[in-house]
Amino acid sequence: MIRYICLFLLPFLSLFSNEVLPGVDVFFQEHIEMLKGKKVGLITNHTGVDRNLKPTFHLLLENAKTYSVVALFSPEHGLNGSAYASEKVVDSKTKDGFRIYSLHGKTRRPTEAMLKDLDILIYDIQCIGSRSYTYLTTLCYVMEEAAKRKVPLLIFDRPNPLGGNIVDGPMLDQEKRSFIGYINVPYCHGMTIGELAKLFNEEYQIGCDLRVIPMKGWNRSMSYQDTGLTWIPPSPHIPEPDTPFFYPSTGILGELKIASIGVGYTLPFKVVGAPWIDADDFAEKLNAQNLDGVVFIPFHFRPFYGLYKGEDCQGVKIQITDQKKYRPLNVQYLILGMLKSLYPKEFHARLEQSSSSAKLFSQANGTDQVYQILKEEKYAVWKLLNLGREDRERFIKKRKKYLIYND
Repeated sequence: MIRYICLFLLPFLSLFSNEVLPGVDVFFQEHIEMLKGKKVGLITNHTGVDRNLKPTFHLLLENAKTYSVVALFSPEHGLNGSAYASEKVVDSKTKDGFRIYSLHGKTRRPTEAMLKDLDILIYDIQCIGSRSYTYLTTLCYVMEEAAKRKVPLLIFDRPNPLGGNIVDGPMLDQEKRSFIGYINVPYCHGMTIGELAKLFNEEYQIGCDLRVIPMKGWNRSMSYQDTGLTWIPPSPHIPEPDTPFFYPSTGILGELKIASIGVGYTLPFKVVGAPWIDADDFAEKLNAQNLDGVVFIPFHFRPFYGLYKGEDCQGVKIQITDQKKYRPLNVQYLILGMLKSLYPKEFHARLEQSSSSAKLFSQANGTDQVYQILKEEKYAVWKLLNLGREDRERFIKKRKKYLIYND
């Protein structure tokens, strides 16, 4: 009987032994003595929780016998994640009276006044694996300011939701450096936030006193769904654990305001459509290119708000068939090139209607080359798909020294 019970429990025991523990869990199990005698500042938001969904802030307070928590800092979208993209967030206080300094309001960097009483900073925020997501830039700003004032920084590492092997899209040109792209890595970099911090610290010679608390149980082949962790939407339009695969598939396209990308509908970043598109023809032409890991399904929808609000749109729903083979920027550039080929009149009318949209589009791409190819090349698709390939290959070799986790 005991033998049969053990056989029955074996799969469950195996699952438990292979669970992913975020850096926050590992820290409180093994490294909390690092805070002894220190005044602590925490950069976090609603995604900063342990495996059991207890906020990092609360864990710090509960365990504060030999240290004190004196300041909180929040990124874009605020401490609770409810603010819209680009919305300024003001400083505030928690119910317990703790000051929350906004790093997306009057300043995007912690100031000398904010840091003067701190002995150590902790960063614990879930990112989504794309360069243009501003939580990464906030981390870089924090590292720069902490280095100036010799305040050590701890990073509680978290999974890259795309896994650690998808490297896709162009690198960042220096002149395109901005709040939506601050570090020269491919648009999809295949690194965790801790690995990126190590790279930024050394490659940019920041001199931050940095320590990363690694996860346990995570490997580079894992998407977020593989981790067993509960997904908490990092921002309002990243609602599901697979949405990070779609954000780099359509988000840059959205800056041009040519087609709806589902922001304003129930499928943010997962659909592309406009009133002037023929869904069946568009899907057929996209599928004929035989991109790995994806099929395009004809789709009809009516946005509730945003671009084409209340209008009947046709287009495609992007369906990932193999996450390991899927390359988000290839999908994005294929869609852009196909829109130009099939609907040149509508495409060019919208491509040139707004200089501010063109600027944001190029900043998000990290280069002007994509915009120039779309403007000047009659058949843009394959030129776009090959853009930056050699640079990515060099990056993959460079990043090896900063990787914490194996396949």
